[in-house]
Amino acid sequence: MTNESQREERRHAVLEFRYGVVAELANPYLDHGALKEAIREKAKRTYDIPYSRKTTITEGCIRKWLTVYRKYGRAGLLPKIRADHGTSRVLGPEEQAAFLEALTKYPKLTAGAVYRKLLEERTVSTRISSSSLSRIVVAAGMSRNERLQEAVREQNLKFDFFAPLECVQADCMHGPLVPNDTGKREKAILLAFIDDATRRIIYSEFSFTERSLVFEQGLRHILATHGRIGRCYVDNGATFISSQTKRILDSLQVLLVHSKPARPQGRGKIERFFRTVRDSFLRPLDTGLIKSRADLNARFHTWLESEYHRNPHRGLSGKTPLEAWLEKARHIRTLDPTIDLEAVFFHEEYRKVHRDSTITIEGTLYEVPSILIGKKIKCRFNPCSPVRRILVTHDGTDYGECRIVDTYVNTRVVRNEVARDSVADVGPVSHPNVRAGLSASRSFTGGPQ
Repeated sequence: MTNESQREERRHAVLEFRYGVVAELANPYLDHGALKEAIREKAKRTYDIPYSRKTTITEGCIRKWLTVYRKYGRAGLLPKIRADHGTSRVLGPEEQAAFLEALTKYPKLTAGAVYRKLLEERTVSTRISSSSLSRIVVAAGMSRNERLQEAVREQNLKFDFFAPLECVQADCMHGPLVPNDTGKREKAILLAFIDDATRRIIYSEFSFTERSLVFEQGLRHILATHGRIGRCYVDNGATFISSQTKRILDSLQVLLVHSKPARPQGRGKIERFFRTVRDSFLRPLDTGLIKSRADLNARFHTWLESEYHRNPHRGLSGKTPLEAWLEKARHIRTLDPTIDLEAVFFHEEYRKVHRDSTITIEGTLYEVPSILIGKKIKCRFNPCSPVRRILVTHDGTDYGECRIVDTYVNTRVVRNEVARDSVADVGPVSHPNVRAGLSASRSFTGGPQ
């Protein structure tokens, strides 16, 4: 590993630690008093701080990190680059496995205390620096604070939150076989979001996939129609672990919390709802009469609004989910109107431009301005749109939209170095009409719609 990659690893380890401290403090549903108390409580704890001998954090430091996070998002917590002297000694696989196992066994002990205990017991013999030890702990996500907070977090999630959207739980349930567009019967999968405080289902939809796109669609619907989400509690299924989804939620400062594998504690409300769906909706349903997925969704939403939301709930002291929602709706925090949700939910991918001014995204060839040849560009697009509009940027400069290659027209275009040099002097042109550096076949206005 090079010195540069080591520095980046250290910086991101510190970023993850800082994010773990302040992320839940950015919850918009925390009032001033609750926020002040939460910061004071965090300042009283001890931490295994990556690459530091300190074990505590002051209230002022936490407030500073929180201010930076609110202003610049997750990236603002990345520490400045500094020299990284020395290298860490690495444990062997057997000693590292023994160390991680001991961390699980002694959650109340710090990593250093656990390691010294193993040295005394002669379970391990290699002596390593505290920074190397911290790197192992951070990579495994097993700091003392994380081990203790996992139990507290799951315990807290067994109780009700107060405000709507302060915490939502999401999960998928496999449903009946229904005809798809070709008439073949396929398993329908229900994705549902339940509001922890009111038990109202704020988004639900049957689909034929568990891809992360359906999860993003649900999140976008909730943000657009209801308001800001404080935290979203999910399991570790493929639907909920996409790097694109995590980046989107980080930009919105929505905390995504995953339950431990094979430990569903804390997700009891969504599991209980699925049991109600099976008993009260699917069991009486004659699935042979279902004509399509749209038909199944129409029947499900009719049942949801006419029965589930209007039936008294034992966990709500006899109130219905709809009554509880309306009673507390005034506490919902609205989304900043200046936020462009469509742009926020764009996916981002990086591509290096080929010598013929093209890039490939999901098997489709696109043309970009020739001044970008050989450069690494950022491509942003709506992954759900059937006609892709790819927005291109490089080094913070907007180059507008690229378009699908028209191979027939391109066969009649004369390409030569003189033409390429002449357009290279033009420079980037603002979106939407990007003509500079394009061949005759690439002249367009506004790009594909």
